[in-house]
Amino acid sequence: MKFSDIPGLATVKTRLIDSVKQNHIAHAQLFLGKPGALNLPLALAYATYLHCENRGEHNACGTCAACSKSLKYIHPDTHFVYPFRSIPKSEDVDQVKSEASKLWRSFLLHQPFDDLTGWINLYEGETKPASISVETSREIIRTLSLKSFESKYKVMVIWQPELMHPSAANGILKILEEPPANTFFLLVSNAAERLLPTVLSRTQMVQVPLLTDEDIDIYLTQKLSVTEARRQEIIQLADGNLNLAIKLNSSEDDHYADRFADWMRSCFKRDYGKLVAFADDFHDLDKLNQRNLFQYGLGLMHETLLHHSGAGAISRAKSGELKFVKDFSKVMNVDKIASVNSLISQAHYHLERNGSPKMIFLDLSLQIANVFNPN
Repeated sequence: MKFSDIPGLATVKTRLIDSVKQNHIAHAQLFLGKPGALNLPLALAYATYLHCENRGEHNACGTCAACSKSLKYIHPDTHFVYPFRSIPKSEDVDQVKSEASKLWRSFLLHQPFDDLTGWINLYEGETKPASISVETSREIIRTLSLKSFESKYKVMVIWQPELMHPSAANGILKILEEPPANTFFLLVSNAAERLLPTVLSRTQMVQVPLLTDEDIDIYLTQKLSVTEARRQEIIQLADGNLNLAIKLNSSEDDHYADRFADWMRSCFKRDYGKLVAFADDFHDLDKLNQRNLFQYGLGLMHETLLHHSGAGAISRAKSGELKFVKDFSKVMNVDKIASVNSLISQAHYHLERNGSPKMIFLDLSLQIANVFNPN
């Protein structure tokens, strides 16, 4: 991964590059961002830049021997720690770890913007909790006690350190505070509140924000050649999360705007036959599209509130979506918008906890219909 492979985040990139140029590299850095932030790609690009033998002004060269290995995630002086399932005694530990390493490289090569769920699905560990074991802390210490093979630097990337066993986290505190010379820890987290305070106190924070709508738009246009109408819908749903934007683009269902508008009209008219049919259709959607329809609805409630309050100038709604929001805002008031928003949020909560999609959707529809036209 190179910095140029990552959209946006110019300020963060500049800060990281300048730290190398000025030789002011913190020995332990915490790349922190909300779920969907590109903190892992940034850490990978930073490691590539550190090892690069012919660094450019704004990027690694991408062609030297070190970059060639870094871009394949096989550089001998970059080491990775990541959550994985527990390995029972009945399995060959070395073989399982070898296979996990191959999967990890494949994950980074082919799904560089994906998240923990994507990684767990890749190694088929959906039913087994992912964690970083106590033994891993010992492996970190053993690995970093060795001299570097090729580079001036040794880099230890720890992804999702919040999933470390407490004993594992405590086990690396000393080396985290006083690592060997030219050894750097890059911790990549989405939940700083779940890290031990003693770990936080030993790291320098690198805040990684979500992407802007413009960054997502440019990526979808240049990398995925998405049409304008579809881009606007994806941008609204993704809300700065590039991984989600990519998955939405791959989804076969791309009619959230039309589906949501028809649903709201049927609720308003109390067309119960159509609402039952909508519930059947919703049940047949996959989990991603069910979740995204609710997420889209929450976004539309926000846009409706903006227009109802006379703040349409900062609205993100576009074209046909904008017309619906303007018309919708005329028949809504603040209390109704708040009620519908709360109802959709509650339905989303129950859906995530594996409630019946059909029952959740039909109940939600009836409650929204009552909000629109109270008895």
